[in-house]
Amino acid sequence: MLKRVLIANRGEIALRIIRACRELGVETVAVWSQADESSLHAQLATRSLCIGPARAADSYLNQDAILSAALATGCDALHPGYGFLSENPDFAARCVQAGLKYIGPDAEVIRKLGSKAAARTLAQQAGVPVVPGSDGPLKNVRQAKALADQVGYPVLLKASAGGGGRGMRQADGPEDLDQAWQEARAEAVACFGDGELYLEKLIVNPRHIEFQIMADTQGHVVHLGERDCSIQRRRQKLVEESPSKALTPALREEMGQAAAAAARAAGYTGAGTVEFVLAPDGRFYFIEMNTRIQVEHPVTELVTGIDLVREQLRVAAGLPLSFTQEEAAVHGHAIECRINAEDPARDFMPCPGVAAFLHLPGGPGVRVDTALYTGYEVPPYYDSLVAKVLVHAPTRLEAIRRMRRALEELIIEGFPTNASLAHLIMHDPEFVRGQYDTSFLDKNLVRLLELARTCDRLMDQEEPL
Repeated sequence: MLKRVLIANRGEIALRIIRACRELGVETVAVWSQADESSLHAQLATRSLCIGPARAADSYLNQDAILSAALATGCDALHPGYGFLSENPDFAARCVQAGLKYIGPDAEVIRKLGSKAAARTLAQQAGVPVVPGSDGPLKNVRQAKALADQVGYPVLLKASAGGGGRGMRQADGPEDLDQAWQEARAEAVACFGDGELYLEKLIVNPRHIEFQIMADTQGHVVHLGERDCSIQRRRQKLVEESPSKALTPALREEMGQAAAAAARAAGYTGAGTVEFVLAPDGRFYFIEMNTRIQVEHPVTELVTGIDLVREQLRVAAGLPLSFTQEEAAVHGHAIECRINAEDPARDFMPCPGVAAFLHLPGGPGVRVDTALYTGYEVPPYYDSLVAKVLVHAPTRLEAIRRMRRALEELIIEGFPTNASLAHLIMHDPEFVRGQYDTSFLDKNLVRLLELARTCDRLMDQEEPL
């Protein structure tokens, strides 16, 4: 097993990795920016070092500082978490060159799958269906227009190096394509340093279904079922659940096998996620593969009982997976709600601040992944995610009821969050019936926000007993 791991990340995912390492007897080294001096991951790791100022570019994206910290503290491995450098093939290669075990797939695999256009080609070669579109990066907007005329509008321009909903723009007709091209390319350059774009036919009102993959260095590739991530705003996930009510057993098996085939074709090792869109007619299409642990990985952990971060550490140490495909069975139902420091009523504007008071839900089947504590100041420099509330229950309806109860117990004072919106989603008839798709929030947000305001007014008018 590994002896000492540097965690090149922050927040709840850094804590998640620290806990998995501690249970395996592996020492941890946390790195932190000046804005995170009081963070839990800096306090709970075996050792911790400051690597720079608050700006991510000067700290969590500073490859030289991170590698120097790992070597100075005698680490034999590095875990990138998610975001930041987790899908940077050059960083993965530099880790290996420095004598560190990179806890993730090989640099060339990350490079191959990091280009969404290249990943699309790989999926086609593996026999996995892909959305009609360009076979590679587009050279210019004229080529995009010609292809859009061929596949039919609406279309989606996507950054080849993109992820997290960045570098994507929709065009509903030829008149929209010039502006969409300029905006997508500008955002791609700003976010990823790469303006390369490709084009896909937009599947209208699909479900967003992803399959969790684990693969070891002995050639075993296993999928651990799906997560339905269709509740989104601006292509950012808000609610995830497993299993998906949209899949039949036969379709689940077919999609799982397709996900595993894509991973095998890439020569994949470690944890990864194969993402699909599921069209209203029941056909599914590959869209991308994420070469890292996902924010929503605890959903899969709850329904399978498998510790995915522990498996990442085992695979990095050269050990085989501790389970087979038959043993990766799904039991019960799990739901995750992402709690963000943001104000849905003000166009989801980020609202960092001090957690003046914090109370986390508990009880049977409830899990909360967070780096918050009372008095902690959420810095304004990073992602707005402050907690993930998860529940597990024997059935989907029981899980929904449990999530309602958990969100009612959650108290975060000091800054706005989207917790009330998540609570209302748990009561929405479309969600309860499982009859929703990626357009859910676009169609229902105004109604849900008005309902939230009504609830607030009633609470303000209520007299004490």
